[in-house]
Amino acid sequence: MKALLLGAACALSLSAPALADTLVDNVDGVTVDAKGGIDRFTGLVLADDGRIKQVLHRGDKRPERPTYKLDGKGQFLIPGMIDSHGHVMGLGFGALTLDLTDTRSLAEALAKIAAYAQAHPDRPWILGRGWNQELWPEKRFPTAAELDAVVGDRPVWLTRVDGHAGWANSKALAAAGVTATTRDPAGGKIERLAVGGKPAGVLVDTATELVDSKVPAPRPEDRDLALAKAQDLLLAKGVTAIADMGTTIEDWQAYRRAGDTGTLRIRIMAYAAGTDNMSLIGGPGPTPWLYEDRLRLNGVKLYLDGALGSRGASLKAPYADAPGTKGLRITGDTQLKNLMSRAALDKFQVAAHAIGDEANMALLSAIEEMSETYGGDRRWRIEHAQVVDPADIARFGKHGIIASMQPVHQTSDREMAEKRLGPARLAGAYAWKSIEATGAKIVFGSDVPVEAADPFAGWAAAISRTGPDGQPLGGWQPQERVSREEAFAAYTASGAYAGFAEGRFGRLVAGERADFVLIDRDPFLASPAELRETKVNEVWVGGRKIWQAK
Repeated sequence: MKALLLGAACALSLSAPALADTLVDNVDGVTVDAKGGIDRFTGLVLADDGRIKQVLHRGDKRPERPTYKLDGKGQFLIPGMIDSHGHVMGLGFGALTLDLTDTRSLAEALAKIAAYAQAHPDRPWILGRGWNQELWPEKRFPTAAELDAVVGDRPVWLTRVDGHAGWANSKALAAAGVTATTRDPAGGKIERLAVGGKPAGVLVDTATELVDSKVPAPRPEDRDLALAKAQDLLLAKGVTAIADMGTTIEDWQAYRRAGDTGTLRIRIMAYAAGTDNMSLIGGPGPTPWLYEDRLRLNGVKLYLDGALGSRGASLKAPYADAPGTKGLRITGDTQLKNLMSRAALDKFQVAAHAIGDEANMALLSAIEEMSETYGGDRRWRIEHAQVVDPADIARFGKHGIIASMQPVHQTSDREMAEKRLGPARLAGAYAWKSIEATGAKIVFGSDVPVEAADPFAGWAAAISRTGPDGQPLGGWQPQERVSREEAFAAYTASGAYAGFAEGRFGRLVAGERADFVLIDRDPFLASPAELRETKVNEVWVGGRKIWQAK
């Protein structure tokens, strides 16, 4: 996400490194064991390199004279949570610009935009994100004319909550040169007025680049500030590692600056925004792990289609609530295979966005073809896999596929998905249990900033298929719930595996990095509602306490 921000980055130093034989004791600890089960323990001994030296169970002898001792006072201790799909800089910039995620009507959104513009008269562009017309009574896309009525003196560009559409006022459209004669780009759509074909104000999928390309680029110091903010937000939710989906060369440079100055506090498994950024960042192949396993370019992020909310997800049959469209394919079959081959040749991991059932079918076919040519441990990632034809689900169990899914999408999208798909296509929607049953590895994330980076909310959704309001009673498509233990693994050990980080972090076992979180309740006994209310007390990364609740 692009943004124009003022202010310098505020660097936060890491705490002093842990010393030899640091003892973390008197905790109720839990981690995933070597067989995928659960191991409970009561203490950890940390080595001076930030790794776990010993896991202590009840009755085990403790070091007699540890250099440092933390009395956990019976708190619950779990591995640092891994968000397997997010957008780090999007989170940071979103927190520093106009946030419309809480608006529940068009009028409320317009009032908030007007107030923000008045409060920031120095901003040459008004930038923000988070609007969702499905939460408004109007249930329609907003228009440029409506934006013009509240901010007409400068360009306004506001990204939809899913990142797959943008809302522009007339000055932003003019700056981008978007007129009635502008053609829809491949894989994109310019929403138009019924009379004359004039742009209505919303651009979908690849069409958003028409405006994005005109937004002034953030300065390096703006990026540093956004990264610092994103890390604060992630750590406050117990997230110590994240798969960054769509890393640009500018993002990578910000991560490297933080690593060089000792202010990179989380672990980032990066997936480049397309093959051009992949080559710029990685060159001949994935980078080595940097900064004590805090940063690595694993591979490349590709897109097959858009999102359900903006009707850009590519479906096999027309949308139930828009019979004139089946969605948008951003990348065609031939181009997709060329891009996957380009990445696989140099052993970059492929992570491809596929939401609609047609897009998922096409990606599964491409993986099958690529696997015949490129053997070895590829760990092909399908990002989202939201709507799958039941006839295609069994294909997930082949070729080492990883299904990277976001539980909170199901609870947020439920009513919208029912309208978009109709009852006949819901059987393969957000089908976590069915996909896992094929033998595919499932991992969970948030798609932050599309959803909040809250793994406990995701964990609760995964085991209940209900939203924060407890609805629907008994869960939506409840046969697709996963067990509490399966969801825990999907946020920890499996998340590390999906990013080629197993053995480095993700479990609390001897030899791995000491990344852990102290929380206020036992997540294995809490109800879904209680699990959502989990409070993070402390966060440790690499044997250092780097965040503490105030």
